[in-house]
Order: sequence, then structure tokens, then C-alpha cells
Amino acid sequence: MTPARWLITGLSFALAFGVSLMIVWRTVPATGLPALGLAAHAALLTLALVELCCRAGKIHLSGRALGVSISFGTAMRTVLGGDFAAAVTPARAGAEPARFLVLTEARVPLAERLLVLFLELFLELWSLLAVCISLALAFRGTSSSMRGLLGLVAGYATFVLSVGAVGLVLSRRRADAPPPAWLARLGVTGARWDRLSAGLHEWGVAVRGLRRAHRPTLVVSLAVSVLHILLRVTTLPLLVWLADPGFVWTRETLAPLVLWPLALFYGSVVVPAPSGGGAVEGAFTYVLRDAIPTAIFAAALIWWRFYTYYLYMLLGGLAAGRTVMRALRPAARLAPPMSTAAASR
Repeated sequence: MTPARWLITGLSFALAFGVSLMIVWRTVPATGLPALGLAAHAALLTLALVELCCRAGKIHLSGRALGVSISFGTAMRTVLGGDFAAAVTPARAGAEPARFLVLTEARVPLAERLLVLFLELFLELWSLLAVCISLALAFRGTSSSMRGLLGLVAGYATFVLSVGAVGLVLSRRRADAPPPAWLARLGVTGARWDRLSAGLHEWGVAVRGLRRAHRPTLVVSLAVSVLHILLRVTTLPLLVWLADPGFVWTRETLAPLVLWPLALFYGSVVVPAPSGGGAVEGAFTYVLRDAIPTAIFAAALIWWRFYTYYLYMLLGGLAAGRTVMRALRPAARLAPPMSTAAASR
């Protein structure tokens, strides 16, 4: 991170806080923000920590499925380091370098690091697709916009998996083979094709390496991945219930509280500004202003954002902040992964 990038990050956080304050100023009732009791905060904190443990457990179990020794503590530092790096870099670009470096310092061999991180992403996409299908069945008959939202998120997961499948097919080509005609027409030739071909080779090796994974452990890891997504989308309904026990619960009122946070979680990846620069807070207000009672809307926004984002960022800074800074330092960036064959020597 250069001084200029730190400045941009600081401005982005300031903008996010400014947008939050503006929304609170416009939506807070005359009686002030409703206070959440200690029991409510304890419930929300427990939910957030269980979700965090699920993500760490997914990496730990992914390692076990592949025969790679990764302790639960190392998996937790990997997750938190990625959360912290994602928070301070544009479009969460620093997450994977930080996670990679945490595993490097834990003395996990290069090939195994690549396999574990690839498997973790692979399980995330499949679990996201499974959750979307389940929610579509649970909320069938609700508004068309809710169904369209689920289709959008499921389409994202399907698109990424499809791109991965195309990459796997391309990775089977010889290293010295020319690019396919359709890629050549897009200008992917010469050095561009060489770099892409090298990356695809690593991708193909990683995918094919999954064949030796222990299937029962893989299933458990997938289940834990599904659970972590469900816990994340439970945060806002739980918060609304704790802040307003008189809220009327129906499928129509529950659907936006579950589905829109899911879209915001995965849609915020495309926001280039670190921390979203207020885009997440603005989107939250736009899509949920009619779904959450006005009396608790400001409190819902503040505490939802804290327990799904800022809490993980703070914990990540405490657990792996120094490691993340090394991962983001321009002079200390890791070299591109070598081939798996070279790594095994």
C-alpha cells in the first residue's frame, strides 16, 4: 500500500461514515435511536463469531480433505487476514494475497496452498448456488423482484463456475500450443496468451488435484460453507426482531430482509472503493427503506454493517494485521505462483 492508496482508503472510509451519518440524520425518529440491550448484542456477536468459525472450519476441513495439515487457528488467521485486506483495498483485491501469505508463513507448501484456496472458493460458489435454490423454493410466490434478485445471485455463481469450466478445458492444451481462434480474435495472443496459458495451467492442476480429495470430509466442508452463508443472511432478520419484537413476520416481510443482504454481500465485490465508499449503505437504504420500520431503520443499518463488516475488519487487524501489511507492501509482493511440478521439487 502506497501513501496515495492509503489516502484513497481513508477518504473512502470517511465517505462511508459520512453517508451513514447522513442516513441516520434523515431516518432517526424524534425519540432517538432505539437502544439494543446487552442480550441483543450478545446474540448478534455470537451469530457473527459462529459464522466466522464456519468460514475458518471450511478452510480447515478443505485442508483435511486434501491431506493438507492446516490447524483451526491458522485457518482462522487466514480468514481474518483476508477480511482485513479486503476492507482496505479496492474491490477487495488484497484478500487473496493476504490469505496466501498467512498460509505461507504457516509453512504450508505452495502447491497445497493453491489447492486449499481454490477448493475454498469452489465450495463457496457451489454453496451460494445451493442457498439461492433453497431460498427460491422457500420464498416462491413472493414478489417478482425477489425472485429476480435470487436469479441474479444464482446467475453470478453459475457464470463464475462456467468461466472456470472453460478455463479447465483450455488448461488441457499443450503449453506451447497457439491460442484458440476465438481468443485470437479477441486479441489474446503473444505475451497475453503466454500469461493466460500459465495461469490456466495452474488452474487445471488445481482442479484435477481435487480428484484425490476425501469425499466425506468434502461434503462436511460444503455443509459448513452453506451454513456460513445462511448465518450471514440471518443477521438482519435477527436484528429487526431484537429491535422491534412487534414486527409482523410473513414470507413477504421476511423475503427482502434475507435476500437483499445476500445481494449486497456479493454485489459489493464490484464496488472499486475500499469499504464500498458508502455504496453499500446507500444501497441498503434504497432497497430496504420500506421493508424495515422507520423507528428502527437507522439502528438496523448501523448494527447490521457493524456485525457483518466492521467487526471482522477489526478482528482481522488484531489477528493478522502485520501479515496483511506485508502482503500489501509493493516491494514485498509474492511472485506469481510457480508451476505445481516445480513447487513439488
